[in-house]
Formats: sequence, structure tokens, C-alpha cells
Amino acid sequence: MTRDDARLKRLLEQEHSKLLDDIEHLSSIQYRRITSGNHMAESATAAFDQASNQALLKQLQHRLQRVRHALAKFEKGTYGFCENCGKPIDFARLKALPDARFCLQCQREREIMGGRLLGPRALETGEI
Repeated sequence: MTRDDARLKRLLEQEHSKLLDDIEHLSSIQYRRITSGNHMAESATAAFDQASNQALLKQLQHRLQRVRHALAKFEKGTYGFCENCGKPIDFARLKALPDARFCLQCQREREIMGGRLLGPRALETGEI
């Protein structure tokens, strides 16, 4: 493992820890039951807050899955390689987004095709 790889792994581990803390905090929030009482505006605000927190929790959980996936790739020795074409992912991209799964070219193609890549490694990664 190079010094840069160790730095990226450390970033991922820090992100993992932060995400766990954030998820634990959001999960521990107790919501009161929303009823249609006399204060409709207050009930609407409470419902909005609950929905917002649930959406944020879902995003954090998804991000946690991506970070765990990247850390698992370190263990397998496949970190830093595109899951579609197998080419190395540019270090600048990994530095900006340590859990990047695709090289910039494959990511662009993925976005253009609506999220699906059918490259040589698509079967291995479960894209097919």
C-alpha cells in the first residue's frame, strides 16, 4: 500500500466513523405522534421534520454502504480500479471522492445511460 493509498483509506475510515455517529444520532430521535389536533401548522411542521430526518437517514445509510464497499475493496486489493473497465481511477478523483467506484469516463457513460453500465466487469459487480 502506498502512502497515498494509506491516506485515502484513513479518509474512508474517518468518514465511516462519522457516518455511524450521524446515523446513531438520527436513529435515536424520538418523534411524537402526529395527530390532527387544533394546531394544524404545528402538526405539518412536525411531519415535515420527521420526513426530512428520515430522508437524511436513508442518504446517510446509502453513503455508509458506499464507504464500506470501498473499504472492502482495500481488503481485496481492488481499491482504486474502475468497477466497469478495470482501469485505475485517477488519484485526484479518489482524493475528492474516496468511495468512487468508476473512472471518470465510465461514470459519465453511466450517467448518460441512466445508471447502467454494460462493460466487461458489469456482471462481476452485479450491474447485469
